[in-house]
Amino acid sequence: MHYLPGIVMAYTAFLLATASPGPNVLAVIGTSMSIGRSSGMALAMGVAAGSFCWAALTAAGLSALLATYASALIVIKILGGLYLLWLAYKAIKSAASQHDIEAKELAGGKRTLSGYAFRGFVVQMTNPKAALAWIAIISLGLQADAPLWVGAMIVIGTSLLSVVVHGLYAVAFSTPIVMRAYSQARRCIQAVLGAFFALAGIKLLSNGS
Repeated sequence: MHYLPGIVMAYTAFLLATASPGPNVLAVIGTSMSIGRSSGMALAMGVAAGSFCWAALTAAGLSALLATYASALIVIKILGGLYLLWLAYKAIKSAASQHDIEAKELAGGKRTLSGYAFRGFVVQMTNPKAALAWIAIISLGLQADAPLWVGAMIVIGTSLLSVVVHGLYAVAFSTPIVMRAYSQARRCIQAVLGAFFALAGIKLLSNGS
C-alpha cells in the first residue's frame, strides 16, 4: 500500500498523456479513417509494443541507477517535473487554440498488417520525446527504496493500458462521428490535461527539492 499511490499516479499520467494525440496516436487515427480498422489496429499494436519497450528500458535503467546512486532520484524527479510542466504548457496552449487536430495516413502507401505493426513500433521507438516522457511517468511511481516489483507493475500496467487505449483509438476513430465528437470536446480535454500535468509536475518538483 505504501507504493500504491505512486503506481496509480504513473498509470494516470500515462493514460492522460495518450488522451493528448501525438504523432503515434494521430497515425493510428489517420490510418483507421483512411485505410480501415484492421490496419489501424495493427498500427496500434505496434505502437503498444514500442510503449512496452520504452517503459521496460526506462524502468530498468532508473532502477539500476538508483541502486548505485540513490541521490540521483532527486535529479530525475526534477527533470520529470520540468517536463510535466512543459506538457502542461503545451496542453493549455492547445486548449486555447482554435486549430483542430490533423490525423493523416502514414506516408509510403498501403502496407500489410505486419507492415503497419512494424511501422507503429518504429514510430513509437523513434519519438524523440519518448525518453523524457517515460522518465517523468515512471519517476512518479518510483522511490529510492522501491523494490523491483514496483517498476515491474508500472511497466506491465502501462503496457496493458497502451494496448487498450491505442486499440480503442483504432476502433472508435474509424467512424467519422467519433472524430467530430472528439473535435468538439478537444479544448476541454486539453484544459483538463494541462491542469493534471501541472499538478503532477509540481508534485515531482516538490518531492525532488
